[in-house]
Amino acid sequence: MLPPVETSPAPKPAARRENRLRALDGLRLIAALMVACYHYGGRDGEVTQAWGTSPKHQFPTLHQLFAYGCLGVQVFFVISGFVICMSGWGRPLRSFFASRASRLLPAYWAAIIIVTAVFALPAVAYKAVAPSDALLNLTMLQQPLGVDRVLGVCWTLWAEVRFYALFALCIVLPGANRRRVILFCAGWTLAAAVAQGVNEPLLNMVLMPEYAPYFIGGVGLYLVHRDRRDAYAWGIVGVSWLIGQHYAVDRLWHAPNPQFFSDRSALGIILVVTFGYVAVAAIALGWLNRANWRWLTVAGALTYPFYLVHEHLGWVAIEAYHRTLHLPSYATFLATVATMLLLAWLLNRFVENRLTPKLRSALAKPRV
Repeated sequence: MLPPVETSPAPKPAARRENRLRALDGLRLIAALMVACYHYGGRDGEVTQAWGTSPKHQFPTLHQLFAYGCLGVQVFFVISGFVICMSGWGRPLRSFFASRASRLLPAYWAAIIIVTAVFALPAVAYKAVAPSDALLNLTMLQQPLGVDRVLGVCWTLWAEVRFYALFALCIVLPGANRRRVILFCAGWTLAAAVAQGVNEPLLNMVLMPEYAPYFIGGVGLYLVHRDRRDAYAWGIVGVSWLIGQHYAVDRLWHAPNPQFFSDRSALGIILVVTFGYVAVAAIALGWLNRANWRWLTVAGALTYPFYLVHEHLGWVAIEAYHRTLHLPSYATFLATVATMLLLAWLLNRFVENRLTPKLRSALAKPRV
């Protein structure tokens, strides 16, 4: 999951860049709501405890569609590839690092503290992680260190951080240009395939074979945005889509089985993955420049904090609305989404807007 879009120098007129970024904000919100649909009504697990019964019974028809919502993560990764290439182009390493850290960390730290505190309340039936593990979660390194996660969604941030590191070392540090970016995409694609073939844990951790095609596809789409006639860029996008749909089907499809909650079809998975690539391509080509509504900027700012808090705190909200206040399932779903959006707005206004500029300034300031 990527943090809010940040503009940077690019060879496009300012007005056009603003339109494009607002369209990206809208797509980010769609992807976040897809993931929320999955967590609230498209899977079993702890959310069953919140509802009191399986979401299959709460949403007899829609639960089958909600099960595809997990693919919102793949859409996020494609957007991330586009945005990181855009924001890192022509930027020095110190500025790139300061930008990424200041965007990710303030809301993340706040979400860790809030979820830990809420789960520690006696009235909340969900298990809180150990204090030492909660503290380690503040580093974003809990997954490779084998520590319990405070936020279930933070595994996607670990993938994002690894992508940032690869892009910083291979593109930002030596300086971005078309040839270097193309070689980076081609080299990463080949190396990820080799890593998958040899099944070496270290290579898999660094090269992320099952997530790489989405990031690479997004990078390729930024090259398309710079030059829509670039055959190499389109080749990167096409190969990434082919590999990405394979991994999505391989990881998320299974033969129909009453023992499983989900019943996703291979075609449905391919269509959702394709939607992610096509939507970002439409933005890259300027087809959505007319989506210039100001509320999309607000929606984009809320997406990251919403994504961080919606799952675990959503369980608490669902239980309160549905089992305590006895709201119907669909009213509970809408009320929970609205509550998480309100919390995201508070985090954006009182945490991100205050801490992000200060942290960016502190990290970007040169030291002698």
